[in-house]
Amino acid sequence: MRLSRLLRLQALLYNKNEKRLAASIKHMVGSKPFNLSLYKLAIKHASVAEESINGLKISNERLEFLGDAVLGTIVAEFLFIKFPYRDEGFLTETRSRIVNREALNQIAVKIGLAKLINEEMRGRNINAHKSIYGDTLEALVGAIYLDRGYAFTKNFILKRIIIHFDVDDIINTTTNFKSKLIEWSQKESKEIDFELVSVSGNQRFKEFLVQIIIKGEPVAEGKGPTKKKAEQEASKNACEKLNIPI
Repeated sequence: MRLSRLLRLQALLYNKNEKRLAASIKHMVGSKPFNLSLYKLAIKHASVAEESINGLKISNERLEFLGDAVLGTIVAEFLFIKFPYRDEGFLTETRSRIVNREALNQIAVKIGLAKLINEEMRGRNINAHKSIYGDTLEALVGAIYLDRGYAFTKNFILKRIIIHFDVDDIINTTTNFKSKLIEWSQKESKEIDFELVSVSGNQRFKEFLVQIIIKGEPVAEGKGPTKKKAEQEASKNACEKLNIPI
């Protein structure tokens, strides 16, 4: 009762824009925010960030870093429990397909976060930032974690993010990341090389490290128990870095 009374008193101090933001957060998250300033920061992209006294930009990048880690942990826990007899490679691949930028971009639109971002970026070219919706969703997760704790954040991710995925469909659909990357390189007329950097381990358990080089510049790396799987992992990382739809 004391908490609800405190939240009501706090809401009386909000200005018009803050009341609109608090209502949007409640709709997306399922509860009123305790610390609205965290959510203000979560939707502030670096391109519209203000500079602090020491010259650093006040943006959502730190929250994005935190949210990425929290989201990855909770999705990993969900998959670990859902698939008790699948190996680490399967779990890693499935998690990466849930938390990749293209998927998170779509979820941000579905839960209404994109609308907030568009309002924040009004008058600016939002299309110049292809992963802005997914990045902001991660920042939102970071804000929720700091504001409400792990248990609340876990419930939000399970009930409002993972619910949008058909996990069984994901695991039955295999993406050939290397083919997609090669197709992109041909379309963009960019020379691409897959370089085997190292092979470690013993005869039974080997780990291959592959680096992708585009136009002479290293772009991404990937590891795997075979050269083929390492190339796929490197290609997946390159696709995410280059914002190639997967």
